Amino acid sequence: MPASATRYLYVARHGEASADETELTERGRLQATLLGERLRDTPVSAVHHGPLPRAAQTARLIHEQLRPGTPLRVEEHAGDYVPYVPGPQELPDDSADRLNAFVEQALDGDRTRGPELARTALARFTGPVGGDAPRHELVVTHAFLAAWLVRDALDAPAWRWLGLNHAHAALTVIRYTPGRPAALVMVNDMSHLPPDLRWTGFPPELRV
Repeated sequence: MPASATRYLYVARHGEASADETELTERGRLQATLLGERLRDTPVSAVHHGPLPRAAQTARLIHEQLRPGTPLRVEEHAGDYVPYVPGPQELPDDSADRLNAFVEQALDGDRTRGPELARTALARFTGPVGGDAPRHELVVTHAFLAAWLVRDALDAPAWRWLGLNHAHAALTVIRYTPGRPAALVMVNDMSHLPPDLRWTGFPPELRV
């Protein structure tokens, strides 16, 4: 039987972006650098990131703080997309209209591309890894995929990625140990950021 080892998946949303989302703000660049400093002593084997500028810039700034030679990889399935479109009977009655409106607004017109990419992301980034040594990987992505990965780790219904918010440059860590359920080590952790750089990307009413 092939050997398998624990995977530690580090998931981070990109830093704060400009209004047109073509680049990071000064605050976003600082957020990314501070997250990189936090991960400096972590044995990250690879940094994966989505293709959009705000994720790519965040990943590069984090990467600059890591061990020399760490691979930096752009991957479409680490990008920004709707990972799952709920069916008409899946959502709770008291929030169905609001959630459906949010999904429709977020869709780019293609209802199949996002779910296909989401399936690829789960196959690529989750579960134990082959070999004898633990693997530590970082995915720099967007709020939707971060929520999708947390939902999957909890084995929650597919629609439940909705309503899971992630702050800019916050850190989520998921552990996949052979023979055990996935474990959330931390979610949306911002302890590497000073107070004035925390909670960006959250609706004002949800900030603590």
